[in-house]
Amino acid sequence: MKITTFNPQIITKDAEAVEKLFEELGFEKKHNPKGIGDLDVTGIRMKDANGFHLDISQPNVEMPQDVTVIRMNVDDFDEAYEMLIAHGFKNFYGDQTVNMKSSKSAIMISPTGFAINLVQHIKKEES
Repeated sequence: MKITTFNPQIITKDAEAVEKLFEELGFEKKHNPKGIGDLDVTGIRMKDANGFHLDISQPNVEMPQDVTVIRMNVDDFDEAYEMLIAHGFKNFYGDQTVNMKSSKSAIMISPTGFAINLVQHIKKEES
C-alpha cells in the first residue's frame, strides 16, 4: 500500500467560514465536490503556494463542533483498511464505506480517539 496524499481535513457545520479563514491565510480553492455519500457532504479542497493541502467537509448532519481529521489517500483501500482495523481502529460508519464513482472512503477512529479519513481514488481504465 502506498500513501498518495496526507493532509489535514476539517469537518464542519460551516464550510464557508472555514474556507474564508484559510483564504486569508493564503489557501486557494481547487476542487468543490457536492453530494458526497449518504451524508450529502460538500467538500472543498484547498492548496497554498507552498503546496500544502487542506480539505474542508460539511456533512448534512447536526454537529456540535468542528472535528479535525487526517485525510490519507492510498492506492489500495482494502489493504490500508485491514491494517488500521488490525491496529484497533473502528470504522465510524460501522461496516459501510462511502462508495462514489471516483472514490471509496471511510472515517477510521483510533483506539485513542484520533481519526483518519481513509480514501482511495478510483482511476478509470483507458479503453
